[in-house]
Amino acid sequence: MNWLAVDHLNAELLLAEWRWLCPQKMVLVAKNAFGDLFLSDESGAVFHLDIADGKMSRVSESVSEFRELSASPNGQEERFARKDELAAAAKGLMPNASQCIGFSTPLVFAESGAGNKPYIVDIYEHLSFLGDLHRQIAELPDGAKVKLVAKNLRVDQAGDSSLQVRD
Repeated sequence: MNWLAVDHLNAELLLAEWRWLCPQKMVLVAKNAFGDLFLSDESGAVFHLDIADGKMSRVSESVSEFRELSASPNGQEERFARKDELAAAAKGLMPNASQCIGFSTPLVFAESGAGNKPYIVDIYEHLSFLGDLHRQIAELPDGAKVKLVAKNLRVDQAGDSSLQVRD
């Protein structure tokens, strides 16, 4: 995957459900196969939006520094989960430029461990869903029990709707 090829994506739409965490204007710099975004603010600093944990952190002082750090194998692993992406590709999971890899149980939940089925999903839908989910659980302590109520969703398998926020 070309992680830096993101000009076709609309950062405002991707961030629509993440404005509670990221209210400032941002420019999309890169994304990984799992939907994490790398965004630059008006000062040029680059931030990592970790959609699994619902957190945003500063990763470099500039886009050029980000690109330089991302060129090394260690940088690619740290930012783009390259080994996990290659493992997913070996199983036939190769998202196109407007898709990412999601998981049947969001990774924020303790129940997301072994047997959590990955799948290809539209990146806009996935980021919207996870942004809304993380907003709703942001103030809960680790280990808190939550009950998910899905409205107007197509469900392809039955499951327990009571999940626990991962420690």
